[in-house]
Amino acid sequence: MTVKNQVQLITYPDSMGGDLKALRHVLYTYFRDVFKGGVHILPPFPSSGDRGFAPLTYLEIEPSFGTWDDIRAIGEEFDVLVDLMVNHISKQSVYFQDFLRKGRRSEYADLFITLDKLWENGKPVQADIDKMFLRRPLPYSTFTIDETGGEEKIWTTFGKTDPSEQIDLDIRSEMTKRLLAEFFMNFKKNNVKIVRLDAVGYVIKKLGTSCFFVEPDIYKFLDWVMELAKACEIELLPEVHSHYSIQYKLAEYGCWIYDFILPYRILDTLINKNSEALIDYLKTRPHKQFTMLDCHDGIPVKPDLDDLINTKEARRLVDVCVERGSNLSLILSDEHKAPDGFDVHQIRCSYYSVLGCDDDAYLAARAIQFFAPGVPQVYYVGLLAGENDYERVKQTGEGREINRHNYTLDEIEQSLRKDVVQRLLKLIRFRNDYDAFNGEFNVEDSMQSEIRLCWRKGDRSCHLHVDMKTNKSVIEYVDDDGKLAQYWV
Repeated sequence: MTVKNQVQLITYPDSMGGDLKALRHVLYTYFRDVFKGGVHILPPFPSSGDRGFAPLTYLEIEPSFGTWDDIRAIGEEFDVLVDLMVNHISKQSVYFQDFLRKGRRSEYADLFITLDKLWENGKPVQADIDKMFLRRPLPYSTFTIDETGGEEKIWTTFGKTDPSEQIDLDIRSEMTKRLLAEFFMNFKKNNVKIVRLDAVGYVIKKLGTSCFFVEPDIYKFLDWVMELAKACEIELLPEVHSHYSIQYKLAEYGCWIYDFILPYRILDTLINKNSEALIDYLKTRPHKQFTMLDCHDGIPVKPDLDDLINTKEARRLVDVCVERGSNLSLILSDEHKAPDGFDVHQIRCSYYSVLGCDDDAYLAARAIQFFAPGVPQVYYVGLLAGENDYERVKQTGEGREINRHNYTLDEIEQSLRKDVVQRLLKLIRFRNDYDAFNGEFNVEDSMQSEIRLCWRKGDRSCHLHVDMKTNKSVIEYVDDDGKLAQYWV
């Protein structure tokens, strides 16, 4: 399996028409020549929370979404990418429910991390916990075992409830490895071509460390899972939100990585009309990346851009975003805030809204994304130039729902009539089909108020010029007749 250097769609299984059958209909009817790079279907599995990110199993599809037949059908035309929460599984899974009934007598007991696997007598030591990068006050939950009435403390990195809904898997266990292998073989059988390793940075638990991206142990696990994926003809995309240097280590190791820096850089450039930081970044970033502007969470800030941004300038940018209707995800731990108290983890918004619903600014952002080396992904709300959904936030109390609108088929058809959406589709087709994007990339000299990017391959070349003063973008390229042509984005 080779990842195609063409544009991918990101969508929930139920966000474009209501279920997987509707998604296939929408893809085949409107976007057959648009998403040649594939479709990232956010978790379509049975789940007990976190909109799919607390899966019970990867062997079934949530019945309200459809079946594996629907995934296979989409996979006949589009490369399908799905998530594997490699760090954890749902408390409601058959595996953990059996453990809750029988405790250590359960045939699945070794899938989980009882505290005696780390500490003598299973008694946690606060000094060790103090060193850890925590996602909840304590890295474990206490459960009562039905048969004995006794208690078991089990490692749980994530989860907003107590006890947590998301139970960590012991990746050192042979049983866990067999289970992961079963999941991968099922993916292969059902036409899945790419797997995103969600939360992979947390899989190593080692006392005396932060328990996040523990080196060199993490590479031993990556080697094992890459070998497994290769045997199933599946590509891997590790997902790590952390200091950018960790992402770069993964890139040096030969992995695909996410460009979590680009969305902020482009936003900052277009709002402040200054391309200097973006140009410096585009000259030095690794090329083997998946790029995005928007996603089901938010625009990453901390810790992804630590040491890359001035927090006073970032605060001013964040204030503009909030004025335009964004809400914020904040860092809770004082230890991981900036020295001046800056605590913004993610800016949650539709990318179209945060650019003031300015069509030219939005198309400029997409043009820069598509010219940056890597595999471009377009989130479904961004595809349809969707605006902030305040009603969903109000209904659910979940800030991330601002950018998770579920579109009916009628709403999709209405959105496709918008000029900005048709312009975006034209730009995607150009990015998919123009061969110079498989050649050599260059950042050309420019003033602070503009961006000039170029791709060349053989006798083909295309040049992007974005004028920040007007937000207008133009692409000059060599056409099929060998003549210089111009295309206003």
